[in-house]
Amino acid sequence: MKQSYDPRNDDLVYSVNGVLRHRDEPGLSPFDSVVQGGDGVWEGLRLHDGRIFALDEHLARLRRSAKALAFTEIPSDEEITDRIRATLAANGMRDDVHVRLTLTRGVKVTSGMDPRLNQSGPTLVVLAEFKSPVYDDTGITLATSSVRRHRPDSLDPKIHHNNLLTSILAKVEATLAGADDALMLDDAGFVAETNATHVFFVTGGVLRTPTTRACPEGITRATVLRLCDDLGVPTVVGDFSTTQLHTADEVFVTGTMGGLAPVVAVDGRRIGDGARGPVTARLVEAYAALTATSGTVVVDG
Repeated sequence: MKQSYDPRNDDLVYSVNGVLRHRDEPGLSPFDSVVQGGDGVWEGLRLHDGRIFALDEHLARLRRSAKALAFTEIPSDEEITDRIRATLAANGMRDDVHVRLTLTRGVKVTSGMDPRLNQSGPTLVVLAEFKSPVYDDTGITLATSSVRRHRPDSLDPKIHHNNLLTSILAKVEATLAGADDALMLDDAGFVAETNATHVFFVTGGVLRTPTTRACPEGITRATVLRLCDDLGVPTVVGDFSTTQLHTADEVFVTGTMGGLAPVVAVDGRRIGDGARGPVTARLVEAYAALTATSGTVVVDG
């Protein structure tokens, strides 16, 4: 298991609509929409030396997702950022921190699916944890899951929603298969992403990654593609099969919580030399330099 408990979080506090609570103190109503139906949207943020990388992009995606779900009220970026700052300050956090934002439709007057039952405004949860990158930089393994990603006409992946059961079921399969994470396909059988990250692979010096037809529009994914332009690494975005991953020179995954992590085996097939490849190494270095020097300042001093 790539994540474990960090004792630095023994007494962390989190925020629910601006009210700070100890991690052991309940803060969500049983009538909240996210409890009743997973009716919420979320973002994961990374704090580097007092700065959050790509905060504006994350908040824009949160807003788009909430609008797509027809939320009638959405807090301003300034209000959300203030809540983040207050939570980080209360925990004395500056670096090596993962922040999870959850915005729900809010508390219902009675149980039910009808959004008109939500009459008290949205709920904003800010959970900040000391958390080092969750993937081993020596490489992880993937196993293809039988669980498919949703079609856009079923549950559009462009909505960064809280309905994560398909990811959880795929992760269960990967664990039972002895792999670190699950490789997930779309309804046509092409590679979509993993249960938690986007997928890239290198063949003949060309970097390839699936379209976002069946996976979220990743912030880290977009950053990697921009870095490739800067470094002169040719890229192709398209539909790719598992066979192309099995025979690739390099494979790596990307995500806010794990950064860029090499994949050393897919479905039991060793990738390349079974270690981080040269293109992956260049991008890891470039991404680390970028996140170490840019972002929105949320912790003073």
